Amino acid sequence: MATGNETILAELFAVIESRKGGAAASSYTAQLLEGGVDKVAEKLGEEACETVIAAVKGTPGELVGEAADLLYHLLVLLAARGVHPDDVFAELRRREGVSGIDEKKSRKQ
Repeated sequence: MATGNETILAELFAVIESRKGGAAASSYTAQLLEGGVDKVAEKLGEEACETVIAAVKGTPGELVGEAADLLYHLLVLLAARGVHPDDVFAELRRREGVSGIDEKKSRKQ
């Protein structure tokens, strides 16, 4: 269901891209990117765990906050690897209407 919020990810990704090579002392995003893909991936893993914990033991508000952190860090990782979110969206569109079971089977071949 479209809510008019779809552009927030594109806007956030543009900000993340603009911080590449920026001053790490004044930008958390630049600091993350300066750490390299390994460091960004590690941070994404931490955020994923925090999101799971919030889902299981936290309030809906805590889950919202952690989910926002998770999406942000995923976008930073995509930027660090030079992958645009549109590529991810295209993959999701490609999978639309395909059973998750069938899609997973096709990857194992």
